Amino acid sequence: MLVVESDVQAAGSLVRGLRRHGYQADSVDTGTKALQEYRNADLILMDLDLPDLDGIEVCRIIRSVCNTAIIVVTARDSALERVLGLQAGSDDYVTKPYCFPELMARIEAVMRRVHPQGPAAGDIINDPLSITLNTREVRLDNRRIDVTRKEFDLLYLLASQPESIISRRQIMTQVWEDSRSQPGRTIDTHVSSLRSKLGSSSWITTVRGVGFRLGHPGPA
Repeated sequence: MLVVESDVQAAGSLVRGLRRHGYQADSVDTGTKALQEYRNADLILMDLDLPDLDGIEVCRIIRSVCNTAIIVVTARDSALERVLGLQAGSDDYVTKPYCFPELMARIEAVMRRVHPQGPAAGDIINDPLSITLNTREVRLDNRRIDVTRKEFDLLYLLASQPESIISRRQIMTQVWEDSRSQPGRTIDTHVSSLRSKLGSSSWITTVRGVGFRLGHPGPA
């Protein structure tokens, strides 16, 4: 996924959010760079206010040569701008400031339209555990497990790197978006809740002094 955004801070925040939800994402800050990199992306999040080219024109150029999905993400909120953006070939149009969960839903909807037969990006299957990103659904032995938003994010992070130890600091940064606070009992509480819901403490292994990693089912 390619984020085309002139505001470096906004681009970084968006890229981190996308990666936290299982997408591979990078950013560029000009229309020229977007025209150099768009072929490597399956979806483009396009700001219209770029320092060199107007985003509408960038959309038009990309759409003239390929069918890569494009969602305009911009502060321009007039009806005319929306019409121009859609006429230029964008698949959707989101105005700033936006709600990140809504943006994710729009991304997923566009991806379903563009790749209706393909698996959803980021879905994880670790039989008998499956995690569906689009619906944020967790199933164990095909039985749905009800989890909170943070529990899902934590489990997804662990499951996305099943052979790796995820440090407490990384969990705080990626799940709680807080890189400054000291990791405390919050993580342990969520891990304990997930173990209970999954029916086995073996699903999440504690690596003392470091963090956690996804384990394998076993006796509770």
